[in-house]
Amino acid sequence: MRLALLVGGGLFLAAWAVAFGQPRVDNVLIKMVPPGTLSLSGTHMDRIRNTDLYRKLVESRKLPQLDFFAHQTGFDPRRDVREFLLADTRSGGAILARGTFHINPESHKDAKVIRHGEYNVIVSGGGAFCVLDSTLVAAGDVESVLAVLDEWKSGTHMAAQPLLAQASQVDPSSQVWGVSASFAGFPANHMPSTGTGIDFSKIFRGLRNIWFQADFSSGLKGEVHGSTATDQDAANLRDTAKGLIGFGRLSVPENQPDMLKVWDGIAVEQDGRSVAIRADIPTGLLDRLIQILAAPSGRGFGLLPAIPGR
Repeated sequence: MRLALLVGGGLFLAAWAVAFGQPRVDNVLIKMVPPGTLSLSGTHMDRIRNTDLYRKLVESRKLPQLDFFAHQTGFDPRRDVREFLLADTRSGGAILARGTFHINPESHKDAKVIRHGEYNVIVSGGGAFCVLDSTLVAAGDVESVLAVLDEWKSGTHMAAQPLLAQASQVDPSSQVWGVSASFAGFPANHMPSTGTGIDFSKIFRGLRNIWFQADFSSGLKGEVHGSTATDQDAANLRDTAKGLIGFGRLSVPENQPDMLKVWDGIAVEQDGRSVAIRADIPTGLLDRLIQILAAPSGRGFGLLPAIPGR
């Protein structure tokens, strides 16, 4: 009887997700999301690695933070990870990774080890990580990693459901997605600064109940949706966003007219308290898009999540 209920419940949830959208998330990673998570964002590395944008932005660039992480842990997120799930928590956050991991014990032989239940948590450089098995890793600040392990062993596995329900409009095929129950969280903290004084994170910090999605299969197609406290707040954010786009167009050098088309591919809409920002940049403009996203003074582009605690 218990088995029948579990199977029936699983089929119901699967059908519900297909009918109403929801991002596609590894069923193991979902069960590790700790209670009190403020926002979730996911990256399907197995789909992104084959895109032109990833190859030009990540494979061709030096990324010291990820190089350091690979050295410390013995695995490289750019090579070994199939899917990331980033859970923002009050103490910091945790990255949950699914893939194939062959950890080198020598890489952390001098690090501090915390025994938590049946798991060893490696503490190093202000952060922590735990290799649960050859396919599963959790990394972040110590408190968040321990909360992940507790949730995984608890058997309840319900912490992610409210956020996933809020993300019901996310296209399940999206390569990158995110949702926040409060204010902007991930989009505000990880949006690139273009090196020209144009910082869209200011817009996202005024939004709450955000969800976003992005696909890089052919150029960039992405959208961010959120709400404000009042209609007037939404109108103000819309006008600010349009002003930033206008400033971006004005900052384009005369000898690079193609960059105008990149800015023309970004649109802002407002409906009552709701604000939506959409981007549709075709493959032919990828090099120009990369010039904007990879500006020297910018924060870079968040195809890969930052490593909490690093």
